[in-house]
Amino acid sequence: MNDVLDFDLDDLSPVDDASEEEMETFWAGDLTVLSRHHTTPNGSHSFVLAHDRSVTWGIPGEPQLVAIAVARDLRQATFTFETSHHATASFAQNWLAERGCPLDRIALRGGDYIEPADDLTVQVEQQIQKSGTRYEVLDTYTSDYDPSEAWTLVRDSHAAQAPVRLFYEEWNHDAGTYTMRESAFADVGVAQTWLDERSGPLLEPPEYSDHNGAVVRARIARIALARSAGASATPQTGLDAPRTTAAAPVQRPVQGRLL
Repeated sequence: MNDVLDFDLDDLSPVDDASEEEMETFWAGDLTVLSRHHTTPNGSHSFVLAHDRSVTWGIPGEPQLVAIAVARDLRQATFTFETSHHATASFAQNWLAERGCPLDRIALRGGDYIEPADDLTVQVEQQIQKSGTRYEVLDTYTSDYDPSEAWTLVRDSHAAQAPVRLFYEEWNHDAGTYTMRESAFADVGVAQTWLDERSGPLLEPPEYSDHNGAVVRARIARIALARSAGASATPQTGLDAPRTTAAAPVQRPVQGRLL
């Protein structure tokens, strides 16, 4: 499989300064492609989710996942080029979905991908992926080693109570699984105190216990039914994700969700 990122832009010009600047600073050699989708038949759009290996040698805590969206205007011979860095795959997928990429085309499930540990993890991820512009990202952090975690701190425009939300992802290397949890705080200061001290368990959002809690539980039940029926193991279409064989093991980036 060819993992080289070639967006076929040689005969096109950037439509604006922002696209030109993105192209000038973009370096595909540092990326491990996790999933990609190209529209057909004319190939006017490309969407990529990748792990940026260079970040692991940079400033500690920086987000390691990069989402890339390319739109080509073949009649005008121009293109737009956008990139966005994220701490977790679900926020990167949300960003790509907002630019027109179907979520099922950039899913990270099956094969060599590390799996969600439980149905609540799947529910929280789907909530993020389909949230549109609901969440304003305030801060992120990624740690490859002890603890192996990534979190995204946001302001939830839909929250009537405790509008500052923490989406916390943690990996279990031995089990080959990860969990994602949502926690709610009154303000950024309280959230930061919890992150600094870790003095207690994460606090569930208020809606988990009010009348909306029934909706949350119903969604988790549907996810559990689908997973037990083998839906999560269904081969994905439209993906071009890395694969390994027993004869040729390859080191996989944990943050990129690969074993």
